[in-house]
Amino acid sequence: MTANRSAGLAIETVPHALLTARDLEGLRALFDAEYLADFGARDPELPYGYAPHDVHIVARVGSEVVGHVGWQRRVIGVGGGDVVIAGVGGVLVSSGARGQGVANRLMTRAATSMTDAGDIGFGYLGCREEVVPFYESCGWRSISAGERSLDRRGEPVEQIAGPPILIHPLDPARADWPSGSIDLRGRAW
Repeated sequence: MTANRSAGLAIETVPHALLTARDLEGLRALFDAEYLADFGARDPELPYGYAPHDVHIVARVGSEVVGHVGWQRRVIGVGGGDVVIAGVGGVLVSSGARGQGVANRLMTRAATSMTDAGDIGFGYLGCREEVVPFYESCGWRSISAGERSLDRRGEPVEQIAGPPILIHPLDPARADWPSGSIDLRGRAW
């Protein structure tokens, strides 16, 4: 996307059940351009073996899908209690749309949609170390905790504290993340 095309950027919040065939094709094209060679075709019900999304934030220029963020509401275990989170994944902007602020706008819209959904305390994501500064610039903050989940094959895994985990408090009254190990109670996003 060039600077003059970015003015035509539209961002939509779409529940998974309301994705159209055109939406699915646009998302497939976006993800396949980035990941097809390494991971094969994307399955929207189990994307690359990760958890699916309840809600999709989709960026378009005209009819072309140029960006995506997905999230899924889930109750996870932290320490001895439960925390309601929106697990975030599928954060991707097409190579031609990078450097235009699209990812920041997608993350802002995602946080708004999580808040609007109600009863979600935090956004939650895991990522590579090199993209932590981007997420922090969007208002996310790093935490350190061990994490249990199911891997991409559906097998239980447990990681000691270390790989990046970021949270985004959605309710100022519940801004403090509880201490303790995290059990995602399913696949990561």
